[in-house]
Amino acid sequence: MEFLRPGGWAEALELRAAFPEALPIQGGTDVMVELNFDKGRPAALLDLNPCAELRHIEEIDGRVRVGAGVPYVQIIRELGTRVPGLAQAARTVGSPQIRNRGSVGGNLGAASPAGDSHPALLAANAVIEVTSAARGSRMIPIDDFYVWVKKNALEPDELIRAIWLEPDSGPQYFSKVGTRNAMVIAVCSFAIALHPRTRTAGTGIGSCGPTPLRARAAEDFLARELPWADPVPLTETIAREFGALVAAAAKPIDDVRGTADYRTHALSVMARRTLSWAWNDLAAQRRAA
Repeated sequence: MEFLRPGGWAEALELRAAFPEALPIQGGTDVMVELNFDKGRPAALLDLNPCAELRHIEEIDGRVRVGAGVPYVQIIRELGTRVPGLAQAARTVGSPQIRNRGSVGGNLGAASPAGDSHPALLAANAVIEVTSAARGSRMIPIDDFYVWVKKNALEPDELIRAIWLEPDSGPQYFSKVGTRNAMVIAVCSFAIALHPRTRTAGTGIGSCGPTPLRARAAEDFLARELPWADPVPLTETIAREFGALVAAAAKPIDDVRGTADYRTHALSVMARRTLSWAWNDLAAQRRAA
């Protein structure tokens, strides 16, 4: 197995084009586990650690651009108020050591349906910037990024460059169920983002299908039924219907971490709770304004 170490981003793209079979690695929090358990032996590893360009968070034209190599700990520290759903998801990732090494770019590259960042990225309508040496950059809406189990929309010569996000226009929440309280792969997870300016909502479901999922019918329901103009207390009817629609959007299976029935039930509960938290925050913001 070859180990390819570029001097910077431009050389990394050239090596990616020359060795499309090479597996990109930066934090290594997924890749090294697979190698240690001999669950795949790539022909080459492409080390992205020398690419300092991947480790910056910046604001451009009112949008937040998160480099693919920004570690979770930096997201927690710098994006807690601007993209709170993603920051909340980052806090649930592994241990402090993993959060210091792992990144959203790595999560996207692995494209595991259980990845913690995916539901928050879906709810926030993220856009993924990918780059090739030959064609330059292109932007992939998050809904088009996930193709199948652990497969994404990248071409063989492309690398993930950054994640683009709109700073939150309303409350965002992330919730996760695991077999214990920390350092655990999600049995299921859920994220919600309320967008009061457009009177719309975003959702994201994790670990309940072959890819991360949206609950489209649930989003349409909130856009139609929430009293956006006057955020009075949320009714139990709206909360329960939203939970049922989120659960109906899932495609769970039985596995060693949980049954399909349990995942469906847990999703409905998380959806109701996160909607209540988000709506209460929005109501409080309106009262304080």
